[in-house]
Amino acid sequence: MSNEFTAITERDEDWFIAYCPEIHGANGQGSNIEECKQNLAEAIALILEERRQDAFINKAGQEFYLKLGNLLNILQ
Repeated sequence: MSNEFTAITERDEDWFIAYCPEIHGANGQGSNIEECKQNLAEAIALILEERRQDAFINKAGQEFYLKLGNLLNILQ
């Protein structure tokens, strides 16, 4: 699966900086534009992976409490 995101890139003296408006906290920097884009792509990948893990943990926790609640109802 391929995802496409917007990269806003600016030059700040000797550095390039970039951010992705669709993903809060995704920023990159580099001494050239390619390094900057690569850094931003890595930041996006890390953020998305963390969000996937958080979603999995939350879903697993909800399922656990749902099953525990059903078990307690049966025991009453």
